[in-house]
Formats: sequence, structure tokens, C-alpha cells
Amino acid sequence: MNNEFLYYFLASEKRSLIKAGKGGAQPNISQGVIKEWPLNLPPLAEQQRIVAKIEELFSELDQGVASLKTAREQLKVYRQSLLKNAFEGKLTAAWRAAHADQLETATALQQRIARERQARYQQQLADWKTAGQAGPKPKPPKPLPPLTPEELAELPELPAGWGWIRLGAANVEVFDGPFGSNLKSSDYVSDGVRVIRLENIGAMAFIEDKLSFVTPEKYLELEKHTVFPGDLVFSSFVTENVRVAMVPPSIEKAVNKADCFCIRLFGETLLNSFALSFLATRSVYKRLEEEIHGVGRPRINTTQLKNVVIPVCSTDEQRELIALIQEKLSEADQLDQTLTTALQQADALRQSILKKAFCGQLVEQDKNDEPATALLERIRASRGASPAKGRQAKLVSKPLTNC
Repeated sequence: MNNEFLYYFLASEKRSLIKAGKGGAQPNISQGVIKEWPLNLPPLAEQQRIVAKIEELFSELDQGVASLKTAREQLKVYRQSLLKNAFEGKLTAAWRAAHADQLETATALQQRIARERQARYQQQLADWKTAGQAGPKPKPPKPLPPLTPEELAELPELPAGWGWIRLGAANVEVFDGPFGSNLKSSDYVSDGVRVIRLENIGAMAFIEDKLSFVTPEKYLELEKHTVFPGDLVFSSFVTENVRVAMVPPSIEKAVNKADCFCIRLFGETLLNSFALSFLATRSVYKRLEEEIHGVGRPRINTTQLKNVVIPVCSTDEQRELIALIQEKLSEADQLDQTLTTALQQADALRQSILKKAFCGQLVEQDKNDEPATALLERIRASRGASPAKGRQAKLVSKPLTNC
């Protein structure tokens, strides 16, 4: 028997072998199952022709798959390049030129942010007094140190009307989830109030199919960690890229875990979609990479997240920028889906090639080949001349029945 022929045959039977396995998440098969597994055995010369044809077709297929994977990697580069251009003001350069007389200065924008922060604090204070001063008194917004000339010198130059601020200096609230002692694995149930975990945070995408819940009673203990639709959730673990997503409208309320930070924006000076897009850039990852601590699972804390420097521009330009980013990312996502489908089709084609190979449909038969019946007789004779070891598989001559 040709060894490569046997290898490709077993590859073609992979799904059936998995079904024959025993066990839960990782089914196992015994050597007895393998020994009894029926094998379509053509003449030796035909085995060699089948192997040669499979490898020829697989080589062509591999080249196509490699091109598809390269295209997907290029899409990743394109997305980051798009975000970089967006936050250098290049995407909205024409818009700014058309609205030059309506643009705020960076100083005016920062003053408006300060007024928004103060107005929110005054509203919190008024609500606290209306509620009979129940609970702790709201604290005034804590000012972060301004950017130094040295820090500004290291940042890219921004267009007219744009400015840099620290995230924590915006009209924002940043908090983490309950510590492990407050939320244990035994607290999770099959239904109840949603828990947002690291598995839910992708790259600018919320992954909804990873479901975790706590009971309504447990939620009452964790209520101060509630996140709502529109909030941003940010992974505290920074590895290779930044994972940040927006909580979708389908989740009415949820609790974020300790390793998932919540960024809640207020007012109109910094829109959540604008912040989401910037926080997903490679430049943010590079800055946070310098701050990470811990071995094995490098992470940041909320203080370091608040110190991330983020650009701001007029609300109208933010909306224009968001629309352009979403339009171009949507096109990229459609292309990515097309490439994913093509890769799946390539895998299906690979299985189709194997199926044809072991149904006798991939190469032509040669009447001059030694017939399989003679090959079986030689196998029997060879096995009969060797000492028996363990269970002996049956040799049966019959037509192909599984094609």
C-alpha cells in the first residue's frame, strides 16, 4: 500500500471517524475502530496515480487559499490605515474646507468640554439633594493634568479645529467590574441579567453569542457596575491589538466583569462611535503597550485608560467622520465575508476531491493494472506468513458502496 494513499484516505474519512468516536467535547476512537474501518483499495499503480492527482490539485488549491489569506491580512492593514487617515483629518479634509467658517477652535472645544463636565456634576448634585441626600454625595469631576509640551510634541499634528485631551478629561465616566470575590463562577446561571466578559469584546465588534448570566438577586449586589446600550466596553488585557466594542441595543442592561472596563460618554463633545473608532487604532495599542503590567496576561488599569490621549473635533465633523468610517468599513466587511466564503468553498472543494479520489472517479483506471483481487490475495499471503499480533482485520472483496 502507498502510505500517502492511506493518509489521504483517512483525511477523507475525518468526519465519519469523529462520529464514530466516544466522549464529549473531544471524542476519541480506539485502534480497534481504525482496524475495522473499511478501506477502498485500488491496484497499487492506481493508488500512486490517485496520490499524484490529489497532490497536483491540492497544490493549485493551496496557492488559491494562500492568496485569499493574504487578501484577508491586507484587509486588516487597510482597516488600520483607514482609521489612521481618519484621525489625522484626511477623510474629512473636503468637509472642513466646505465648512471652514463654522469650525470651533481647539481651545473653544476644550472649554465646552469643561462646561459639559461641570453641568453634569451640578445635575448629579441636584438629583442627590432631591433624593433627600441619600447615598454618598457626588464628587466634582477630577481634573487630569494638562498635556505637557513634551507630550504634545510626540503626538501627530492635527488639522485646524482639532485638539488633544486625555480620555478622562472628557465628559466621561470610566469604571471596571466587580472583583472576583464579588462575582464567582458559581454565580453564573442559565438565564437572568447579562454579564459582559472578555469573550464578548472583539475589535470594534460586540460578540453577542457568548452568553453569561447572573440571577436578578445577584445583580442587585452588582448594580453599580451596570452597563447600558451605547456604552463602550474595553478589555483590560492588551495583547497584539486593542479590543473595544459598543454594547448593542439588544442588551437592555448588563454587568461588566472586572477585566472589562466601561467607558460611558455624556453630552455632545465626544461621541461614542468617534471614541470607539479611535480607541481601536494601532497608535492607542502602542501607547498602552508601554503601560501594561503583569506576566502572562499583560493588562492595564482604569487610571492608565483615562490617561489615553484622544483627539477631539467639532460634533458635526465627528458625525461626518463616523459616517465615512462606517461606510468604508462596511465595504471592507463585505469583502472579508466574500473571502471567508471562498475559503470555506476551498475546504469543501478539498473534501470533494478526496471523495472522488476514493470513489474511483478522480483518475482513469488502467486495465493493465494488477486487479485489486490479486492485491488482496498477496496481502493475505503476506499476513499469513507473519506472526499474528493482536486483532486481525478482515479482508473483504466487494464493490464500492459508499460513493
